[in-house]
Amino acid sequence: MNKAEVLKEIIEQRKSIFPKDYTETEISQEIINEILHSATFAPNHKRTKPWRFKIFKGEEKAKLASEMQTIYKASQPEHLFLEKKYNDIGFKINKADAVVSIIVNFSGMVPEWEEIAAVSMAVQNMYLTCTANNIGCYWSSPKIVDHLKDSLTIEENQKCLGLFYMGKVDHFNNGSV
Repeated sequence: MNKAEVLKEIIEQRKSIFPKDYTETEISQEIINEILHSATFAPNHKRTKPWRFKIFKGEEKAKLASEMQTIYKASQPEHLFLEKKYNDIGFKINKADAVVSIIVNFSGMVPEWEEIAAVSMAVQNMYLTCTANNIGCYWSSPKIVDHLKDSLTIEENQKCLGLFYMGKVDHFNNGSV
């Protein structure tokens, strides 16, 4: 297969695969590094490189799950609180092998939408690299990430655009969006 055919195949196979379909198999640090490295090749106006990523694995990931559950519980009026949603927050994070926070850093050099678009393209590169490595992944942007400012050490000119979940899957062609 030539490069164009390989690229077309990867693009056509790219999809969101959710944590419920992840196995317990660990993603190697080498593959995680490759996924994040591919993100840095996204086009970005004036070379602002507006993406900031933080990897959560192991104990840090468990703390993130607990913190997000606490934020959800504290931010919901009692009559809107859903035990299922509370449990799902912890399940998804804990089931993923790695979770990456997606932060945009606004430089002030270009319009904010351009930096959000650059970060989005960086995440698309992550999706494609996951696909090429048979890693399931998806980008989620729950409102509660707005409350993670301290744990993500988000600065005044930054905003969390969501979390990128990754996990090994047995059959890459299962489940999708």
